[in-house]
Amino acid sequence: MGQKINPLGFRLGTTQSPHSLWFAEPKNYPEGLQEDQKIRDFIKTYVQKNMKISSVNEEILRIEIQKKIDLIEVIIVAGLPKLLMEKKPREIKEFQMNLQKEFHYLNQKLKISITKIAKPYTNPNILAQFIAKQFNNRVSFPKAIKKAIELSAEADTKGIQVQISGRIGGNEMARVEWIREGRVPLQTVRAKIDYCSYIIRTIYGVLGMKIWIFIDKEEE
Repeated sequence: MGQKINPLGFRLGTTQSPHSLWFAEPKNYPEGLQEDQKIRDFIKTYVQKNMKISSVNEEILRIEIQKKIDLIEVIIVAGLPKLLMEKKPREIKEFQMNLQKEFHYLNQKLKISITKIAKPYTNPNILAQFIAKQFNNRVSFPKAIKKAIELSAEADTKGIQVQISGRIGGNEMARVEWIREGRVPLQTVRAKIDYCSYIIRTIYGVLGMKIWIFIDKEEE
């Protein structure tokens, strides 16, 4: 059988939680979904333009949205924040006011909070960005992957699996490389697996990368 399901969607409701948490009538669901996407797009654009952050994806890992009757709470989860967490309260408040002004028609208050994950290198997106930087700096494929695996192991993960496809190392023939360290139980629903797919743009072409990280097994 082919592996055709996203590892995060496969575990939704067990070890994975949705990034949007709210309830609506079926006829109002599409409108609510579009509002979430508009909020996320506005935040990323605003942060990049007004807070002088060049790479939003390195600062913001995900944006969680929780909707209540009279309140929309937006939680920005940062990975390795260089500038976002250093912003003064006045700038954060101004950011919140601009967000409220942009979505005034929702008739709900908007609250923004910023949080940072405790162990950044347990997140596959951060490791993917690290590997991409190494490739763009002409670091060899084995050395870049080995360093990423070491960072993951230092963060007390149980296992990691990396797949990279394309013209690895600038070779004329495209190929697929798999590297696994430790245990990565892909078919165990209770296993807490984090996953990401990432595109690396290099001078010799585009590489596709997928990373699975086994963090821990959920308690029975």
